[in-house]
Amino acid sequence: MDEGATLRKGWTTGACATAAARAAFAGLCGADFPDPVTILLPGGQTPAFALALTERGEDFVRVGVVKDAGDDPDVTHGATIIATLRWNPPGAGVSFAAGAGVGTVTRPGLPLPPGEPAINPMPRQMIRTNLEAEAVSHGRAADVTVEISIPNGEKIAERTLNGRLGIVGGLSILGTTGVVTPFSCSAWIASIHRGVDVARAMGLTTVAGSTGSTSEAAVRKLLGLPEEALIDMGDFVGGMLKYLHKNPVARVAVAGGMAKMTKLAQGLLDLHSKRGQVDLDFLAGFAGAAAPEIRNANSAKHAFEIAEQAGVDLAGPVAEAAWRVAAQVLRTQTCELDLIVFDRDGGLLARTGFRAIPL
Repeated sequence: MDEGATLRKGWTTGACATAAARAAFAGLCGADFPDPVTILLPGGQTPAFALALTERGEDFVRVGVVKDAGDDPDVTHGATIIATLRWNPPGAGVSFAAGAGVGTVTRPGLPLPPGEPAINPMPRQMIRTNLEAEAVSHGRAADVTVEISIPNGEKIAERTLNGRLGIVGGLSILGTTGVVTPFSCSAWIASIHRGVDVARAMGLTTVAGSTGSTSEAAVRKLLGLPEEALIDMGDFVGGMLKYLHKNPVARVAVAGGMAKMTKLAQGLLDLHSKRGQVDLDFLAGFAGAAAPEIRNANSAKHAFEIAEQAGVDLAGPVAEAAWRVAAQVLRTQTCELDLIVFDRDGGLLARTGFRAIPL
């Protein structure tokens, strides 16, 4: 895509579930399925959704909407979000159920208690609001069970963090606004936050954020941590640390490879290559006599190789500098911080050790 091109926004699974449920409610009342069906989002927008499937059964009505995530690389883009509605007893209101491909919460710390279908609070509110509005137009009460399902959802969920968060059996129905902003990475950052919440709810005193699978496996082995203590922060070290500032645990480890930890040491809190590159002049400042060669290195990996050949410890000073940056974001005396640098094979290059943060 061209730089500066306008990226097309999309719709969350929550918005799609709401559209499917509203159209299904009309059908349950005996009316024609509205196609497209228009819904009201929390921000006042009124998008319309085409229906991908409709079905009437003896005691149910089923409608599906295909999710369009716009230009965002969302794993659920193209998935069909299906709402199956059945009448509840009069006065029972709207209740929710997880169909095939939608997960169930099994651990504490999430916005929903264990045993609940993984349909988040805001999508539930969106569905209720729209069903109540549709019910008025049909002279009925919105007394229905809404079962959400996603074909192949359990397989798609393997590409998310649901398993680690204790959401089993499929995907979550998400979204606070109903709108997907391309490349906002809001779902990833939300998963980081939920991972911290789960760890705290389980009484864990240590969490470890890692930039990738190699550093995650290495820090898990190094610290002997359970899976629930591992936070897949990716490039979003700032997002993790800011959340931990408000929701602290006793000990936080930040682990990553040479390049990512160098960028953190430079002061970058988003470690993606688009947000900044490794500053070889910065690394050269730790390198003494090897500085001229390091300034001309081809990459961070090359710079570390030059330092090793020259007998210069580059990883130690980088870890210390990164610790100071992370500590400024974490900013809590109730928490000890450890900064760990691994090589590409998961070998330990440097570690600051857990230390209290001076304020």
